[in-house]
Amino acid sequence: MMKGEDSEEVEIDLGDSSDTEEFENGEEPETLWRAPPALEEEENIHTSTLVEISDTKPLINIRDPRGINDCLKVTFEDVIAEPVSVRSGDRVWIWSNALFEVSRVWIYRIVTVILAIPVSIISGLLFAILSCLHIWMVSPCIRCALVGTHWLQSLWSNVLGVIVHPFLTSAGKCCGGFSIHLAKE
Repeated sequence: MMKGEDSEEVEIDLGDSSDTEEFENGEEPETLWRAPPALEEEENIHTSTLVEISDTKPLINIRDPRGINDCLKVTFEDVIAEPVSVRSGDRVWIWSNALFEVSRVWIYRIVTVILAIPVSIISGLLFAILSCLHIWMVSPCIRCALVGTHWLQSLWSNVLGVIVHPFLTSAGKCCGGFSIHLAKE
């Protein structure tokens, strides 16, 4: 391909099941790499009151509501990109893309099956211990220190209000009268 020459778009049919043509029995076959669409009937299933007020129910559909892992939104084009001057065959590019996506998804699923439960238990245990220590030890100790040093807080507040604040206010008013003019000669 020469520089400046417009490239032609080539459409390649891989026989994907997402084509709009009808299938023999009138239904689309299921594919392993696509999640089935959510049915309205599944949302209307009767659940107990405890499940309805649960904090985890919205996490089923929105798993990163605060966007903590936005840096992990990686596609094939973010990792591998061929310039116009160097190109592999179209089939190589398409199959590389497909294998990248399938291996990324399935290896992630396999690793999460192996690691998700133990890491969740360890994280829950760690946060439970830290929460317990903070609620039952750190907060009461800080509260006791604040109660015991209330006189020191009052004294410091008076020192700031009587000595430091007026001194800095008068110094600011004295220095506020100065002006600097820069002139180019």
